[in-house]
Amino acid sequence: MCDWLLRDPGEPLQSRSATDVSLLTALLAFYVAASLIHFIHNAAYLPSYPGLPMSWTRLGVYTAWALLTCVGVCGWMLIRSGWVISGLLLIAVHAACGLDSLGHYIVAPFSAHTFGMHATILLEVSAAALVMLECMRLLLKTVTRRRERT
Repeated sequence: MCDWLLRDPGEPLQSRSATDVSLLTALLAFYVAASLIHFIHNAAYLPSYPGLPMSWTRLGVYTAWALLTCVGVCGWMLIRSGWVISGLLLIAVHAACGLDSLGHYIVAPFSAHTFGMHATILLEVSAAALVMLECMRLLLKTVTRRRERT
């Protein structure tokens, strides 16, 4: 088993910088909100989004958002429980799903999207990128700290 994924009782969340925790929380909240805005727009204008399968439904879009958001919430709960690296990795997976919204431009050209589509896609992707960067920064900081202790 990977020791670095296990909970480290010597490094509880409370010992981490309040700034680190606050920044991650704020960025995660921003990303969840941006993602919700994008998914609401997807659901509302589903037939207008170019290149999306006709089989997709509004309920399916909202269900996908809820499931993806659960991944991020589970990551945050792991961090709060002391499983910092596992939680950060799960939040990074959640952020990667937001970066996947760039796939809209794979299934249809940039010019086929409306201003509203561009705005919600790029808002979600930008928020996801910020969360990803913060997760990578905190992962590097945590791994470096653990190596210094051994």
